[in-house]
Amino acid sequence: MLITLIVAAATNNVIGRDGRLPWTLPSDLRRFKDLTMGKPILMGRKTWESLPRRPLPGRDNLVISRQASVGEKDGARWFSGLGAAVSWAQESGAAELCVIGGAALFRETMPIADSLHLTRIESAVDGDTLMPPIGAEWAEVWSSAPMEENGLIYRYIDFAKVRG
Repeated sequence: MLITLIVAAATNNVIGRDGRLPWTLPSDLRRFKDLTMGKPILMGRKTWESLPRRPLPGRDNLVISRQASVGEKDGARWFSGLGAAVSWAQESGAAELCVIGGAALFRETMPIADSLHLTRIESAVDGDTLMPPIGAEWAEVWSSAPMEENGLIYRYIDFAKVRG
């Protein structure tokens, strides 16, 4: 099973502010839907709570929380740790598990992830939540041309893990 990270980040690696995305990019939200539809999506509790509509339809919503009980609740499957969530996705026959945030979960899953879909906001943005840096173990395999929406310039960049 492939593990894919999906994230939008500014040039200063900001991914959130006050529990929300610090920008509005409808095109990126459509891309997110296209990338995740029909696949299990894995998120932390704070990301779950930040979703305006829960659960995200057409996807198995998997949530990791140290504070919540495990099992099914509010249309999602809750797990106490990463290993149990990944095992559930594998046992369900998923070909790909999409990790959608937040920062702590990105940090935990970057070492085991296979690919990364980044929406790069081409400016620094004020925020309180940062994505971990993308290290040398990641190779850029595709990049879109720059686009503009709602006064922001952004582009899509896909990375693959370099296996040594």
